[in-house]
Amino acid sequence: MEAEVTFLPLARSAKVRSGTTVLQAARKAGVAIATRCGGNASCFMCKVQIEDWSNLAPMKDNERRKLAGLEQSNTRLACQAVLKQGHTVVQLPPDPFRAAIARQLQRQQEEDTLW
Repeated sequence: MEAEVTFLPLARSAKVRSGTTVLQAARKAGVAIATRCGGNASCFMCKVQIEDWSNLAPMKDNERRKLAGLEQSNTRLACQAVLKQGHTVVQLPPDPFRAAIARQLQRQQEEDTLW
C-alpha cells in the first residue's frame, strides 16, 4: 500500500510505503525536520501539525506521554507518526532562525518609525 504526504508551506510531496514515518517521508521529499534523538521520541524537536489523523497509525504510548497536554493541538512527532495509506498534509513549524531574523527586522522597523 502507498501513502502520499505533502509538507506545507513548502508544498513538497512524497509517495512512500505504508508504515513509513512522517520524518522518513520528509527526508524523501527533501524537507528538513530537526531532530536530535534519531527518531526515538526523546528530543521533542520534530513536532509537526497534522489536522487529519485518519491516514496515520494511532499514537503509541511514548509519543502520547511526550505530547501530554497537546492532544487538542493536532501535534504529532514526525519521528513517531506512521503513515497508513492515502494523502496526509503536514504543516511544518516556522524555521527558528528565520523567525528570529523576522522578529529582529520587525523591531528595527518599529524603532525606525519612532525617529
